[in-house]
Parts: sequence; structure tokens; C-alpha cells
Amino acid sequence: MKPKRTDGEGQLAAAEQALCRAIVSLRTAEECRNFLHDLCTPAELQALVDRWQVVELLEDGLTYRRINVLTGVSVTTIGRVARFLADGFSGYRTVVDRAASRNNPTAH
Repeated sequence: MKPKRTDGEGQLAAAEQALCRAIVSLRTAEECRNFLHDLCTPAELQALVDRWQVVELLEDGLTYRRINVLTGVSVTTIGRVARFLADGFSGYRTVVDRAASRNNPTAH
């Protein structure tokens, strides 16, 4: 088990910001892929991939049960992703909207 961190809240926030700056510095999907493979364990990366796949399937209008059958992701996790997609920090929504506008330049 990982020992409890003793960093203060400010130090943790600064470390999170540093990670976000690192991610924003990536220029291509391949650079991002390589970074994620270096950063994450295979299980952590699979969890991220699963959640993003759930976002896409929810956006396609699939039911929780259908998503569960297609992906093996638990209905609890699907519900959590759906909740953050609707009422989270707008991270999923920002990326979904940008991807949609990239795929359809006339959509706003």
C-alpha cells in the first residue's frame, strides 16, 4: 500500500498543474500515447481507455447495459462517467465538443 503523502494542499495542486502543463505540451497523438505508456501502468492506462470509450458510446446514445456488454466496463463505472459527462468539471465535454468540431468543421 502506498504511504500517505505529506505534501500540503498547495504542493499537490502545483504538482497537478505541472502534470497538466506536461500534457498540454504534447503535440501529436503519438507523443501523447508514448507519454501515457511511460506514465501509467497497463491497468491504469486500460482504465483511462475504458472510460474514454464509455464517453464515446454514451455520446452515441447507447444504454448502460449495452455499453457494459460491449466493453466489460461495470455499470457503476459507466454511471460515474455519465455523471461527470453531464455534471462534472466539463473536461469530457470540452474534448467531445472539440473532437466533434474537428470532424465536422461546419458544426459550432
